[in-house]
Amino acid sequence: MPRPPADAGPPLLVACALGIERCALRGGDRGGAPRGDGPQLVTLRTGMGPQAAERALAHALRAGAVTEGSPVVASGFCAGLAPGMRPGDVVVAEATRDHHADAPEVLCHDNGPLLRALRQRGLTVHTGLLRGSDHVVRGAERAALHAAGAVAVDMESAATLRVARRAGIRPVAAVRVVVDAPEHELVRIGTVRGGISAFRVLRSVLPVFYEWHRSLLLPWR
Repeated sequence: MPRPPADAGPPLLVACALGIERCALRGGDRGGAPRGDGPQLVTLRTGMGPQAAERALAHALRAGAVTEGSPVVASGFCAGLAPGMRPGDVVVAEATRDHHADAPEVLCHDNGPLLRALRQRGLTVHTGLLRGSDHVVRGAERAALHAAGAVAVDMESAATLRVARRAGIRPVAAVRVVVDAPEHELVRIGTVRGGISAFRVLRSVLPVFYEWHRSLLLPWR
């Protein structure tokens, strides 16, 4: 992974697990992309699961793929936990928490601009606690996580943001698109339609990440 130009602003790192997620994020509408010598985007495919995400992000940070203070976004698909959520809904985390029982929360202080920009695009956006897991969550476990206060679950976001913050002070965010929800589980008919809807929405959020990145070029508080 190449190093960013020395005179460029801090690149934005967007981490995702799957090739299809990276395809959506790299091939989406780049109308909001910076031009010329402006800050750049680094898209990191981590592989599935919290351990893979932790290893991949730690390696990227050590290798200098992004610079000190670079914002980090964990993105891709997730499972919605709240009744009424549908494929294509967007989840913006207020905080993430790993799957370990004693894991601390990582707060996402800077997600206000993301929420506003996504809602201005007419998307259905949910916000709250995004839980981590080391396996696919279904049925009773999904209900239990929702009862404990989470709005969605995925396997990489919490690990990604934990490693990012451990490496230094930087803005972090998790923006996930629901592909699996209580009334729309992946094993049911309609999965393909839901997956296509989620993929299209994930493609559409890339300009929002650029807008958020530009808003962070002011001194971070």
